[in-house]
Amino acid sequence: MAQRSSRRSGAPGTASRDRRRSRPRDEGGLLPVLAEEVRRVEAAANRGRVGARGRTAYQVVALLVREERARAKADPALSTAARAAIMTRLDGIATILAKTAARDTSLLTLLADDAEVSPAARSLRNDMLSAAGRSPEPEEEPEPPADPAPQARRVVPQTVIARQLANPFLAPDFSAVPPPRPRTNRLGDWELLTPLFRAFESGGDATCMPLPEPDEVLPGVPGLDPGTPLMHHQAQVVAAAAEGHRTFLLADEPGLGKTAQALLCAEAADAFPLLVAVPNVVKANWAHEAGLWTPRRTPTVIHGDGETVDGFADIVIINYEILDRHVGWLGTHGFRGMVVDEAHFIKNKSSQRSRNVLELSERIRARHPNPLLMALTGTPLINDVEDFRAIWQLLGWIDDRKPRNALMATLEETGLTPAEPGFAAAARRSVIDLGIVRRRKVDVASDIPARRIADLPVELDDEAGRSIRAAEQALAHRLVARYRAAIAARKDPTAVEGIDHDLVRRVATSEREGAGSDKAGDNVFTVMRRIGQAKAGLAADYCAQLARSAGKVVFFAKHIDVMDAAEQTFAARGIGYASIRGDQTPKARAASLEAFLTDPHIEVMVCSLTAAGVGLNLQVASNVVLAELSWTSAEQTQAIDRVHRIGQTEPVTAWRMIAARTIDARVAQLIDDKAGLAARALDGSDEEVVPSADVQLEALVTLLTEALEADPTPEVG
Repeated sequence: MAQRSSRRSGAPGTASRDRRRSRPRDEGGLLPVLAEEVRRVEAAANRGRVGARGRTAYQVVALLVREERARAKADPALSTAARAAIMTRLDGIATILAKTAARDTSLLTLLADDAEVSPAARSLRNDMLSAAGRSPEPEEEPEPPADPAPQARRVVPQTVIARQLANPFLAPDFSAVPPPRPRTNRLGDWELLTPLFRAFESGGDATCMPLPEPDEVLPGVPGLDPGTPLMHHQAQVVAAAAEGHRTFLLADEPGLGKTAQALLCAEAADAFPLLVAVPNVVKANWAHEAGLWTPRRTPTVIHGDGETVDGFADIVIINYEILDRHVGWLGTHGFRGMVVDEAHFIKNKSSQRSRNVLELSERIRARHPNPLLMALTGTPLINDVEDFRAIWQLLGWIDDRKPRNALMATLEETGLTPAEPGFAAAARRSVIDLGIVRRRKVDVASDIPARRIADLPVELDDEAGRSIRAAEQALAHRLVARYRAAIAARKDPTAVEGIDHDLVRRVATSEREGAGSDKAGDNVFTVMRRIGQAKAGLAADYCAQLARSAGKVVFFAKHIDVMDAAEQTFAARGIGYASIRGDQTPKARAASLEAFLTDPHIEVMVCSLTAAGVGLNLQVASNVVLAELSWTSAEQTQAIDRVHRIGQTEPVTAWRMIAARTIDARVAQLIDDKAGLAARALDGSDEEVVPSADVQLEALVTLLTEALEADPTPEVG
């Protein structure tokens, strides 16, 4: 809490009037300073852009308003009237803050409990206190970084121990040539990180490092099938890795295949074993993509304490939330490469997540001087240019205080200092050339289909996921019991060898037709609904990321409770949304549609598959999230066509959320098989569409068949 200073003298009689009103000694100084600052930020937002200084001021004003409110409430020297007057003025400032955030919703991230207060913010805070006649607060000594996890929480899976025993002499690899040291030291006494960040704030023409033109057959990628439809922009990055480039900030817009590029870069660079750190929502998808793009390599996914991890795998995939348990053995595993997906998740360097990732990248570099390091994100900047700090440190371009050798060498070669006008452009170019790659859909539209569906498997590892799998197992057991009861009722139960597939279909048909009246447990419809509820938060999180990075997004769901859960997530993230539901009046529906089409602050349209699947033009968006599966390809196609229609100027990507290791994945495959996978991938054709009842029936047939294959022996007694 800042100390109070004595009030400056004013006109005769002022002091006595102040004493009679019991005003705090510095209230007259600070509140006008806050009001002036917040008006500046508001004016910037009205002009369309709040710069770095304005964002810092916004955060500082908000923090000081909170402190002043708490101070006024707790100050026993204040009269009731004086306290009410201060609260009124603080409410006025808070109202301006709220209106400003409504214009630029990204400001809301600065108010989060875990939002980092930068050195610039602390400096500005002290400046405001000084301007108000208060003594600035002393700088706090930074706390030493905590151990990423208590030692008791660290685990080493058994298969990892087996790998260590199989290769106990794993030694550091110093075969690669380390980055060159600068030949001069003109910039040795300069503070360079702030000018480097500011060079990106001012903008510039260059947004992407020079990339080579790929050959017909990419060198160094022997595992890539010659028929694999690798796009030109993807092949360029892989070719750069094949030529020896080893650090990339791959910031392509969503839908341009960053996962495929990263895996193929690892193949080109022979960067195995490869560590992949990802959000939980995309963990299963990485394993799926690894099987598609690097079929010669074995992926393994770490869950929980890693009981099922394959310690001999080529690609180790782990989500941020459990890194603390595994950071010990991961750091000594001998990785030759590391990929960090959705790298903006580590922007807060004080967070546990960021510390774990940075520790691992440092330890990998210590064992291998030139590893493949890739940060993937469609949103490299969330708050301001300093969001680059953790990502650049991950890639080894900077450390806590200064540029590392490779970047310092290129800065020295410019012959400029931060005091000279050309330094910003030269510094920006120097950093970009280290490996920043940024392409937009519109720039590579000729390389990608006009419309595609991308499946995004998600893991349901929580209690809801376990409950869903238990319900599926109970449904399968019920089907098996009916099947075996029918077999036992036959005069000759052995008349059919193996599985009687005709009987399987009859049992499945009976289950489907009686699903609504069976009270014995979950049926196929209730299981699918529970899966949709469990996916709701993950799908909404992914939708929020798309909205931040790629603009407006359309979110489709079948059930109202899934839509409700998604809207709660968007509200918590500060994402503006509108809704199209079946119970809306035509006026409310029209208002929601108008808001989404014309209001830049409405970033997501939350739609019911049945209510919004037809009759809407939503082509202001180019991304669709399908949170729940439809029973028909036609219904899914209709939903996507709300965006992919005449007037659309960008390629459209529909992200279909699939709950891995559940019946959800079976249903998705059945829809694809019936509709024709090739047609769907190329142009969204809905030929060969089948009735929904057929997909429901086939899902039950598959479930029963798999259960019988797993345990073909009838129960005794």
